[in-house]
Amino acid sequence: MSDTNGYVVPHPTWEQRVEAGLAARRTTPIAALAEVSPDEGRDPLALLEQQAATRIPQLISVRYGRMSSSPFAFYRGAALVMADDLSRTPNSGLISQLCGDAHLSNFGLFATPERKLAFDINDFDETYPGPFEWDVKRLVASLAVAARDNGFTGKERKRITRACAAEYRETMLAQAERGNLAVWYSHVEPSTELVDLRDELDSSMKKRTRKLIEKSMTRDSVQALGKLTTIVDGERRIISAPPLIVPIEEVFADLDTELIYQELHERLRSYRSTLQWDRRVLLEQFEFVQAARKVVGVGSVGTRAWIMLLRGRDDDDPLFLQAKEAQRSVLADYVDGPTFANEGERVVNGQRLMQAASDIFLGWQKGTGADGVQRDFYLRQLRDGKGSAVVEAMTPTGLTLYGRLCGRVLAYGHARSSDRVAIAAYLGSDSEFDEAIADFAEVYSQRNKNDRNQLVDAIDEGKVKARTGI
Repeated sequence: MSDTNGYVVPHPTWEQRVEAGLAARRTTPIAALAEVSPDEGRDPLALLEQQAATRIPQLISVRYGRMSSSPFAFYRGAALVMADDLSRTPNSGLISQLCGDAHLSNFGLFATPERKLAFDINDFDETYPGPFEWDVKRLVASLAVAARDNGFTGKERKRITRACAAEYRETMLAQAERGNLAVWYSHVEPSTELVDLRDELDSSMKKRTRKLIEKSMTRDSVQALGKLTTIVDGERRIISAPPLIVPIEEVFADLDTELIYQELHERLRSYRSTLQWDRRVLLEQFEFVQAARKVVGVGSVGTRAWIMLLRGRDDDDPLFLQAKEAQRSVLADYVDGPTFANEGERVVNGQRLMQAASDIFLGWQKGTGADGVQRDFYLRQLRDGKGSAVVEAMTPTGLTLYGRLCGRVLAYGHARSSDRVAIAAYLGSDSEFDEAIADFAEVYSQRNKNDRNQLVDAIDEGKVKARTGI
């Protein structure tokens, strides 16, 4: 079969795919995956400063303040640091579409187009093709970091990380035995999976899990309307709460507001063309009202992120869109891969490939800012059933079960986009992979702690400015 460019798509036999995985294992033995790159020549703060050069200057101190608050918070913002470290370790050579930043807090709940809750990866800013185990290492190391933050013992940390790696491996082995359509439709059903998880927890964790599911069902544009807007002179307007939320009229106070909104209407039209036709029809039924800059997350702080309020039938029928700047993936400098005319399209394509179901308003756009710099964006609904677990409040049992759930959906995403048979053959049926990834995670969690301490020291010495508590 050929694709639209005339390229013949190869279809190796089952036996050839198994041999590809076994050959990769001979080239890079499983034990090699436990290796952590040497400390010599590392400069994590220089990498963070490199990222800061393309971000909003006034928000860099907020990013550093958030990252310095704990080792886990630092880890969330240090995807580039880890990508640099991973690039200097042996890899399997088995390529999958990667999330690129598969830490614990980038998994969670959201509503599907069918209005059911899904549990899946929910952040794809760094998505890019690369060695499958890089995502696994990022996820499992985040468990080790969180467990260390929570004061768990070394034995508890090892049990947690090993269970996650085993869940990924066992799920990939199972997916290798399934047909293509069955693999494509595989997903976690929160209504059963999270309830089952809840039933294995203590009473306090059961209550938190129930509240997470219930709260997620209420998070939508109507809920956001009450939190993010107010009535000014009889009109619905986005609140001003700098530096976290700043209406666009305040961001560009020295510019002509009418011209700014003309530009934004053009950008919305451009974005609309990236949606499916039926969803364009739906979007056209909403009237654009106002935009504001909104600070989000930890690693994303300083990139341009906007919220856009649109009105449907009336003021009580809102749609909130989020437009996030899409810069080059942190992985792109370390692996051979494709280039993109629009980095927002890269994010959208990666998300659609890895997620079991994606937001109906997921699309991309490109525009030139007031500073004359052209930037790429991707857009989606601001809140649509989104919810994530409070990792800091988890017990060892809860973190083990949650890590297993994340490992499973990561394997689902990789199985859709890669040669699952070759990866399964590489992983094998024994626990060697589980042990190697757990060993890597434990060592890397200590490295991450040291890196965070470097940032704290630089803040204390006045070399880096940080705003805390924001």
